[in-house]
Amino acid sequence: MKAELAMPIDYDDMMQSGATGLEARYDEKDVMLYALGVGFMRDPLDEKELPFAYENNGLKVVPTFATVINRGEAPPERQRMPQKSLINFMMVVDGERRITFHKPLQPRAQVVADERMLAILDKGEGKGAVLVQERVVRDKASGEKLFTIVSSIFARGDGGFGGPKEGGPEPHPIPERAPDLIKECDTRADQAFLYALSGDRNPLHRDPAIAKAVGFPRPILHGLCSYGTACRAILSTVADYKPERIRQFDVRFSKPVFPGETIVTEIWVDGATVSFRAGVKERPGTVVLNNGLCILGD
Repeated sequence: MKAELAMPIDYDDMMQSGATGLEARYDEKDVMLYALGVGFMRDPLDEKELPFAYENNGLKVVPTFATVINRGEAPPERQRMPQKSLINFMMVVDGERRITFHKPLQPRAQVVADERMLAILDKGEGKGAVLVQERVVRDKASGEKLFTIVSSIFARGDGGFGGPKEGGPEPHPIPERAPDLIKECDTRADQAFLYALSGDRNPLHRDPAIAKAVGFPRPILHGLCSYGTACRAILSTVADYKPERIRQFDVRFSKPVFPGETIVTEIWVDGATVSFRAGVKERPGTVVLNNGLCILGD
């Protein structure tokens, strides 16, 4: 029993976890709510941002909306849940997100997804574990692949299970020269409450007592909200508010953002390859998003 308590993750058991045929749907309301949740329409008269939050003139979808499309449900026979592994989800934070877009997202769709575990890395007892998962999402009607997400989460309370220590995707290097562009995007003090309505109800982001219990002085902004805010920065500059131009969008989460802080995104442009990194204005020198990579199409 003591060994099980010291090693909550059973590597072989969890590596076999996954699911096929996860069905979900979303519509215009979900798309607009997400756009507001990552900071669009701070200026209600901004005509360039209006198409992301107003349906009457052809609704556009923020590419990182892909991260909140509901996982959906699959029949039990199409799911393989861990049988021997327990993770302390109150201690989980985002590690990385890598999205490859195969087709532009539409304002409404029915989708089906397959998920599998790619890697589980043991950083050591007291140092946590990294879980890397792949999710391939297709349009239900046509079967066409829409996007592929590779996600990693950092389970801060679950290291020391005896798994491999190295592996996983290599981070994208940031250029050593000065950035070509810098874009500031504010967040609101109540931003986490709005973003939570897109699906992530983790109390870490809204409950002060829970945040303190897991080591933060106050609730932190969702990492994926910061990620979406960086996408807003890229869209509003090098992508010229054309979401279909974004073909890939990757980032590594470094440190949390507190709601109300200003996310400052540094951007490097090398043809179709856009590198980015973000800090917060209120804490100079703090990097909250690192190793960012955006691939642009025509």
